[in-house]
Amino acid sequence: MKKAIISCLLSLFAGSLLAQIPLHVMTFNIRMNTPDDSLNAWPYRKDKVAATVQFYDVSTLGVQEALYEQMQDLHQLLPGYKSIGVGRDDGKKGGEFSAIFYDTTRLQALDQQTFWLSETPAVAGKKGWDAACNRVVTWAKFKDKKSGKIFYHFNTHFDHMGKVARRESARLLLQQVKHIAGISPAIITGDFNATPDDEPIRIVTNVSDPLHLTDSKELSKAPHFGPVGTFNGWHIGEMEPAPIDYIFLKGNINVLKHATISESWGGRYASDHFSVLAELQLK
Repeated sequence: MKKAIISCLLSLFAGSLLAQIPLHVMTFNIRMNTPDDSLNAWPYRKDKVAATVQFYDVSTLGVQEALYEQMQDLHQLLPGYKSIGVGRDDGKKGGEFSAIFYDTTRLQALDQQTFWLSETPAVAGKKGWDAACNRVVTWAKFKDKKSGKIFYHFNTHFDHMGKVARRESARLLLQQVKHIAGISPAIITGDFNATPDDEPIRIVTNVSDPLHLTDSKELSKAPHFGPVGTFNGWHIGEMEPAPIDYIFLKGNINVLKHATISESWGGRYASDHFSVLAELQLK
């Protein structure tokens, strides 16, 4: 009887420890592949993007501006990861992906989909409102193999020109997170092309709205590490003093750490955006 009780207690203790192993979540605008970037073009830095993901042991990664060939490169460079997402132009391979890569040793994908940030979210390739480009949100439902917990990850890239599009995209995103994730914990990553004082972020974080999201940086138990701004434009240091890339949260999630990753290699960055990292625990 004693052995059975001890075995049961040890099992519960082990389960508790596994449940406390944090998830490492990253958002990373990896910059589309264009020869116009010269020595900053994708072929010269793809290994740096992959090295960043591997060094920080990222569990789930939201990328923006990834073209199909860049997706293929990342699959080769990140062999332990699978991806979720489609090209924004045709819902297949065309145009940029706002994809989610995930560590298959840690996470199991249970469901996935992409919707367009437009008046008709289910119509592939549709451009919304006054947007310059068609924009998407890719989402996945995951099970953490270590803790057994379920959570959702949404990843997006808001338009860089259309003010109406960014405002309405923020409203649609909140509605869809609620509709899709329900009461389950949700992580929302992306390049929002907006600073905290801009209308889209004010909509997303408006605490008077029951659908609102919370910036993980504001919840971090440890002080934020690294630059505050997240866009570098290939210049040393951030171009703006405020972020445009975020990891937002919905639900019962602890934030242990939050950082903007700004390593350089010989004075060159992995992208014209810094990646943002958060260490999370699902309660």
